[in-house]
Amino acid sequence: MKGPLFYSKILLFGEYGIIKDSKGLSIPYNFYNGALKVEDNLEGFALKSNASLKNFALYLKDLQEAEPTLVQFDIDALLVDINRGLYFDSSIPQGYGVGSSGALVAAIYDQYAKDKITVLENLTKDKLLILKGIFGKMEAFFHGTSSGLDPLNSYLSLPILINSKDNIEPTGIPSQSVDGKGAVFLIDSGIVGETAPMITIFMEKLKDQGFRNVLKEQFIKHTDECVESFLKGDFKNLFSNTKQLSAVVFNHFKPMIPEKFHQVWQKGIETNDYYLKLCGSGGGGYILGFTPDIEKAKESLKEYELEVVYQF
Repeated sequence: MKGPLFYSKILLFGEYGIIKDSKGLSIPYNFYNGALKVEDNLEGFALKSNASLKNFALYLKDLQEAEPTLVQFDIDALLVDINRGLYFDSSIPQGYGVGSSGALVAAIYDQYAKDKITVLENLTKDKLLILKGIFGKMEAFFHGTSSGLDPLNSYLSLPILINSKDNIEPTGIPSQSVDGKGAVFLIDSGIVGETAPMITIFMEKLKDQGFRNVLKEQFIKHTDECVESFLKGDFKNLFSNTKQLSAVVFNHFKPMIPEKFHQVWQKGIETNDYYLKLCGSGGGGYILGFTPDIEKAKESLKEYELEVVYQF
């Protein structure tokens, strides 16, 4: 058995903000993917994945008993396959903010959910919200809390515009230009990030009125502007707001930025060669970069390998 491929994703804008109803924009990233496979002799990563799937199956059994109207799975078939050697064969790096658990959740839903909402049907906003709700509860197994957006992106393999918590829709993004000087890129921090501790830090910060004001008046304001500018192809406005966003994150989300990147982060804001932002919850994994001139950014960041995601 080999299931269909599910891709990684990148949340271009909206990390942390979408918890507080900012806009967001998530795009599939086809460089990494994963699929369910069954093999007799499991070892290494496959063995670990199989053990994790066993715990996940028990969690899903409890979930459907607790919320029978939300979702039902063929748990028996899932457990039979796990005993046969089911694992998630994935090239998606874990703890890197590109949706490794999201792709797994999408694959399990696709293979084992009863009466599933399929990608082929007319996906109304209501159906998307139902899917997002199911995926959020499923992915909570891995992170303690989840918006459900990563699995949704992986399942649909389409860019998703988040207008607010209760208003999401598939969207088109400006087409890429291979000769374009502007680019979105990834830098590998070399550190594995963990989502749950970062979310805990953020929730703790939210208790402070000053931080809540910064979030609303600066972070969410610039995030919303970035999303709108990107979708319209207004790159001048995009870079101006990405710079502001980078500065707000540098000043108010320091614990989420790996320490060895503090200077690199600041250098981007000062030189305008590039602007860095969190990719997912931060704390490690990938760091997302935006640049008006990719060659200049490569020169400025020459000690790092830049992985170009999107050129315009």
